[in-house]
Amino acid sequence: MSKPLYKKITDDLLQAIETGKLPENAQLPTEKELSQMYNVSRITSKRALTELENQGLIYRIQGKGSYVQKRKPMKKKVSRILFLIPFVNDLSLGNFNDGLAPITSEHHYEVIMSSSEFLINKQAADIIEDFDGMIYYAHNTEDFLDTLFELSIQQFPVIILDKKIHDLPYPTVQSDNFSGGAMATTYLASKGHQRIAYIFGEETLPQSVRQRYLGYIHATKEQHLSFHTALTDKQVFLHSDVITYLLENAITGVVCENDLVAISLMNQAKRANIDIPTQLSVIGFDNIQAASLIDPSLTTIAQDFKGMGKLAGTMLIDWIEKQVIPTDQQVPVKQIIRHSTKEN
Repeated sequence: MSKPLYKKITDDLLQAIETGKLPENAQLPTEKELSQMYNVSRITSKRALTELENQGLIYRIQGKGSYVQKRKPMKKKVSRILFLIPFVNDLSLGNFNDGLAPITSEHHYEVIMSSSEFLINKQAADIIEDFDGMIYYAHNTEDFLDTLFELSIQQFPVIILDKKIHDLPYPTVQSDNFSGGAMATTYLASKGHQRIAYIFGEETLPQSVRQRYLGYIHATKEQHLSFHTALTDKQVFLHSDVITYLLENAITGVVCENDLVAISLMNQAKRANIDIPTQLSVIGFDNIQAASLIDPSLTTIAQDFKGMGKLAGTMLIDWIEKQVIPTDQQVPVKQIIRHSTKEN
């Protein structure tokens, strides 16, 4: 079937507009001129112009003619990053966003922050459709492995925070937990403490906690200490009879898996009339806000949450924009000396 005559006029004018032969606000041939050019009736040429007008490609000025409409700029797709952490308001997690926000803002990325539960009702295809990349705080390395694996197959950019998921090819940004555990233990040993325990919150040990514990073990050997906490000890968890464990083993210094565990242990010790730090020196890990507010204020190993957020954001944006997969990065920790420790 041959193309209708008005359609040929429409297509030719459209091509002239798209190629710039007829630029914005340029005047089109009149109905009469088109009739003569294509050897058609005025009705046919008028229909062609009406078609272009209905498509918003031209506008008419009464008594003057038809003109090319100014093109509306294409709406740019909003670049979005999904940032998932276990619990959005969890005080035990530092504020990664202090470092992430300036980087994403500078590169014009919108950050959607949610809990990890966001993935429960989402398929990998949904994530790929709605986001350019993801930063994922790995609370448990076994969670959402199916979705994360499918995303890796699709080569979707994901940066993992806090823990290495060895089953997936994703790069990780994590604190130097091993050095932190060693740093805390070495500090207590330098203050004359010979019997230093390691106290856990729960019997399930996250990868980061295991690394801190191994750093503690390393330091007890380096400092030639005769005592160390073994994972087989049943009283080294907060829910157990931890105070009895400390007393029976004549412990004078404690390294805790994190600040929340340290604060809870200090409260238990106070109720047992154990003075902090005269009888027991306590060190936490994380440097959460509460660490400086408790009495006595808590000596701790500070994670650089701001630096981790900045690094994760930089790595992810580089991956998205330059298609270069980054490598694992460890962020140094530092010791904050406060009043929960003293010389033995």
